[in-house]
Amino acid sequence: MRAWLIRFVSLYVFNVVVLLLIGLVLSSVSVGWSVLWASVLLTAATLWIKPLITRWFRAMAAKSAAQRTKAGEKVVQFALVLVVAAIVWVITVAFTGVRVNGWFWGYVLPPFILLLAWVVYDAIDDRIEARAGALYDRARGGRPAVDASAPDAAPAVPSPQTQAAQRELQDGLTDEQRRMLDELGKG
Repeated sequence: MRAWLIRFVSLYVFNVVVLLLIGLVLSSVSVGWSVLWASVLLTAATLWIKPLITRWFRAMAAKSAAQRTKAGEKVVQFALVLVVAAIVWVITVAFTGVRVNGWFWGYVLPPFILLLAWVVYDAIDDRIEARAGALYDRARGGRPAVDASAPDAAPAVPSPQTQAAQRELQDGLTDEQRRMLDELGKG
């Protein structure tokens, strides 16, 4: 539960920024205070609807993948992700107070911005979620949340292979190389 909550909240905050940026950059898109509800819907669509639509489109595109070149396949994959971004944008506009004026500037260009935002978020999501997790834990009084489904794990005893790998990381020598150098020093 904690992981989903942290992921949802961090993506929600990111989506607020993205929607405000879209409203700021494009005069044909008016976001206003509806950004709060639009971000909830955009976050939910990104987390749950986007993977379903993407999987469905990729399954349809995979049927003809053998007939395309590598470059053609890249173009098809990009087009699929862009279509998914457009669907998520239309859902966001349709069910929130985000107002759009103009077909190109309101419905064609924002999915490109949304796609770019997804790329940026994908690049930084681990750091954002780690920071949000630390804030969540601090808000709970410094106690990390305990996942009830996770079994209590005792500290792992390192295997001989793990110990050898750790020694190799320290000086760059394997156990065999270390033994040979010790024999050279004795002779």
